[in-house]
Amino acid sequence: MDATRVPRYAGPATFARLPRADEVSRPDVLVVGVPFDSGVSYRPGARFGPGHIRGASTLLRPYNPAQDVHPFGEQQVADAGDIAVNPFDITEAIATIAGASERLAEDGAALVTLGGDHTIALPILRTMRRLHGPIAVLHFDAHLDTWDTYFGAPYTHGTPFRRASEEGLLDLEHCQHMGIRGPLYAAEDLEDDRTLGFQIVRADDYEVDGIRGAVDRMRARLGDGPVYVSIDIDVLDPAHAPGTGTPEPGGLTSRELLNTLRGLRGLNVVGADVVEVAPAYDHAEITGVAAAHVAYELISILAANRR
Repeated sequence: MDATRVPRYAGPATFARLPRADEVSRPDVLVVGVPFDSGVSYRPGARFGPGHIRGASTLLRPYNPAQDVHPFGEQQVADAGDIAVNPFDITEAIATIAGASERLAEDGAALVTLGGDHTIALPILRTMRRLHGPIAVLHFDAHLDTWDTYFGAPYTHGTPFRRASEEGLLDLEHCQHMGIRGPLYAAEDLEDDRTLGFQIVRADDYEVDGIRGAVDRMRARLGDGPVYVSIDIDVLDPAHAPGTGTPEPGGLTSRELLNTLRGLRGLNVVGADVVEVAPAYDHAEITGVAAAHVAYELISILAANRR
């Protein structure tokens, strides 16, 4: 929608005021929300993330000069609304998300999912595995999210990539964490993580090697196969993303994250998510605006890679 004719604070409440999925014939990219946060271990509230990100996305414009691409003009992008999931039954919610994501993606549309907590990555990866084969996960996060259980529960926002690895969803030679930092439970957490198929670019590595060094390591690891990008907004420092459930100091700047995502150009990106935005803790929409721009860069990459 043209912001010179309809003010940004008016118009449809879709991502970037895009058309709804039922208003287009064959979308190339679908933005879909999953308002679910029953898997969190600390602050709740990410169930309100999809609406918050959509609200902040009204600031976006149709041309991305950093990538020299018109992300909404070179491909058909639409908003598929939210997947309604059971907030009281995590197992049922996971099954619902898997079924809905498969239906949305079955005609070839790439999904950019707005969370919700990081639990939602597991059912989406089940869909990606069925459609594309073993997946190289590029995971931006302060935390590994490869822990085993919390209070004996196997499905939480801290366990999705362990379950995905155990289920055979991942390409174990090509998965990569980006931005990891902060305390762990034990040194064995890192050993387990390597066994599950991940290598790590730490947040501190950006200080030593710079963005170019981080991107070079990322691209070397991911290879040529299908890549799913999963972004926990807490990969950003709390100064850049206060509105999240488990903030950790020492994180990436929004500039570092956006520039790293631009390094995905030419790779086989098949889908992405942006999760863990908790609006109740978001001062002046800092986190929502950052998350909207992250989703915009991902959609821009999908457009650039169609050329």
